[in-house]
Amino acid sequence: MKITSPLYALYTRRLRGQVLAGKRPGHIGLIMDGNRRWARQMGMANPSLGHKYGAEHVDEVLSWCEAVGIEHVTVFVCSTENLQRRDDGEVAFLMRLIEQVVTDKLARPDARWRVHVAGSLDALPDSTAQALKTAVDATRDCATPAHVTLAIGYGGRQEVVDAMREVLHERAEAGASLAEVAASLTADDITRHLYTAGRPDPDLVIRTSGEQRMSNFLLWQSAYSELYFCEAYWPAFREIDFLRALRSYADRQRRYGG
Repeated sequence: MKITSPLYALYTRRLRGQVLAGKRPGHIGLIMDGNRRWARQMGMANPSLGHKYGAEHVDEVLSWCEAVGIEHVTVFVCSTENLQRRDDGEVAFLMRLIEQVVTDKLARPDARWRVHVAGSLDALPDSTAQALKTAVDATRDCATPAHVTLAIGYGGRQEVVDAMREVLHERAEAGASLAEVAASLTADDITRHLYTAGRPDPDLVIRTSGEQRMSNFLLWQSAYSELYFCEAYWPAFREIDFLRALRSYADRQRRYGG
C-alpha cells in the first residue's frame, strides 16, 4: 500500500536530501525476497499473487534509484533453484509476469534504463527468453546512462563455472596447454567471462524480508560489497526503507578486505 500522508512525504524528502548530500553507491544489487509471505500476510488466497505485486514494484524502485543518481542496478528476479524446486504452476505464473513487466515497463518506447540479462536463457520458456531479448535490443541504444540487469535463471556458482569454462575454451583455441592456463590464470580472466562482464561490481546489496544470506547471488561480484538487510517484504519495501539503506551505506567505511 502506498503511503501518501504529508508527514511521510516530509520525512522522505528529508531522507532523500541526506542521501544526496552524502556518499552514494554507483551500483546496487536487489534481492527481492518475501513476495509470497507478504501475500499470506495480506490474506490473499493464492500466495503466488505476491509475485505480481513484487514484479510491478520493480519499476517504482528503479524510479527511486533514478532520483538519487544510481546508474547501475542488478535485480535478482529468479534463481536456478526457483526454476527447479517451485511448483510448475507457480513458475509458469512467474514467467508470464516477467514477460508482462519487461514488455510493458522496461522495453517501452520511452525506456529510461538499458536492460541486460544475467543467467541462462536456455533454462527459461521460449516466450520469456524472447521477451528478455527484445527488451535488451529495444533499449540498447536508448539515450540514458542507467543500466538495469535482470538476474533470471541465475546462480552465482554456475556463473563462475561457466566463466571458467569459457576461459579454458578461449585458451585452448589459442593453443595453450592446461598447465599454461593454470600458471597464468588471473581473477580478471574470470571476471571478463562472467554474465555481468563490462559492468561494475555492486557497491551495496539490499535484501528484503529479514533474511540475512546471499542465496547464490553475485557471489564473485559482491566479494567487497556492503550488505544491508531490511525487515520489510519486497512488495512492502518503501522509499524510506530504500533511502535508509543508502544512508547506512554512506555512514560506512569500505575496507575492501583490508
